[in-house]
Amino acid sequence: MSILKKTYNWVLSWADSRWGATALFILAFAEASFFPIPPDVLLIALCLGCAAKSFRYALICTIGSVVGAIAGFGIGYFLWQTPSGEFTAIADFFFRIIPGFTHEQYDKISQMYNQYNFWVVFTAGFSPIPYKLITITAGVFNLHFLTFIIASIISRGLRFFLIAWLIWKFGQPIKHFIDKYFNWLALAFTVLLIGGFFVIKYVL
Repeated sequence: MSILKKTYNWVLSWADSRWGATALFILAFAEASFFPIPPDVLLIALCLGCAAKSFRYALICTIGSVVGAIAGFGIGYFLWQTPSGEFTAIADFFFRIIPGFTHEQYDKISQMYNQYNFWVVFTAGFSPIPYKLITITAGVFNLHFLTFIIASIISRGLRFFLIAWLIWKFGQPIKHFIDKYFNWLALAFTVLLIGGFFVIKYVL
């Protein structure tokens, strides 16, 4: 069993603990800045365990993720590069341990910030794109902080409250659907939403 799979199972084990809500907050915080496992897995398990608390768990997850995003922003702003522009030991550590966090992806995101700002953060917050990659680079490139916070709250809230609502509404049968198709649905929703704004801006 891989280390990532063991970590995944360990995260799920907190759903049966009385500390589940606390673990959810910590996981959401950590995932937004350095941890590889998304909080959705624990959120789903907790909501299934007590559907009546689904929206409370979604709120906890959203707050934890936004606070973690601020931490990620701080890592990028204060600790990512030396005054001469070299990557620090912390940056090298992140490149080594976080799946998908490569120098190539980092360079691509840096170019996107010059054009899209809010939408880069929103898309990563709602879709499967590693959110920590965005929160850290937002700090590195000094994205307007209020814009960053607003985009984080909206995207993370939409994602987690959507999951909570689906489980509250449909219960156990929806779990398999979420596990299998959520990433595709999130991508489709994001493309449609951003596409709508482009139509409004450039066509209408």
